[in-house]
Amino acid sequence: MDSSSTRRQNTRRKLFEAAVTLIAEQGFSSTTVDEIAERAGVAKGTVYYNFASKTMLFEELLRHGIELLTDSLQAAADETADRGGSRVDALDAMIRAGLDFITRYPSLTQLYVAELWRTNRAWQSTLMQVRQKAIAVIESVLREAVTTGELSEDIDVPLTASALFGMVLVAALDWQSFQPERSIDEVHSALSRLLQGRVSGGSRP
Repeated sequence: MDSSSTRRQNTRRKLFEAAVTLIAEQGFSSTTVDEIAERAGVAKGTVYYNFASKTMLFEELLRHGIELLTDSLQAAADETADRGGSRVDALDAMIRAGLDFITRYPSLTQLYVAELWRTNRAWQSTLMQVRQKAIAVIESVLREAVTTGELSEDIDVPLTASALFGMVLVAALDWQSFQPERSIDEVHSALSRLLQGRVSGGSRP
């Protein structure tokens, strides 16, 4: 990778980080391009050089963030499979990966959850698409678990995948907002027990 490409990637990363923090703090409408540029330590023109508008920046921000989460979930599943773990083990590893991601990017997660239920945003379609990519990773592991007999054929795969995805998001945000004294290991342990009791509990005899 040449130096100009590296600089461009670094600049876009700074803009992403600045934008997500500001928008999480004060909302999309109240956040200006000037503020994003100042927080990122770049000239205002640099924002428009990389993104045609603030709306496009925000849309790409959401896409980039959820794609990072999707990659983390897939990597956790793949690493578990490489070690010879079960599909339920993979789901548990994905829960941990999700918690790790949210710990690294709390503002992005808050922003994603806040925007997910809005219907009047230009980026709503993009948000739905990237959300589905993340959930599809979980669905794939669940379907493999059904095929191998780890889970019952009666399990509703799409709904269960959405429930697991939502469980991690909401539990992590609640943890960080209201129970910050807890360690990530404690939170993971609690969610792991839920997984084992609710999902694994439906496995075939």
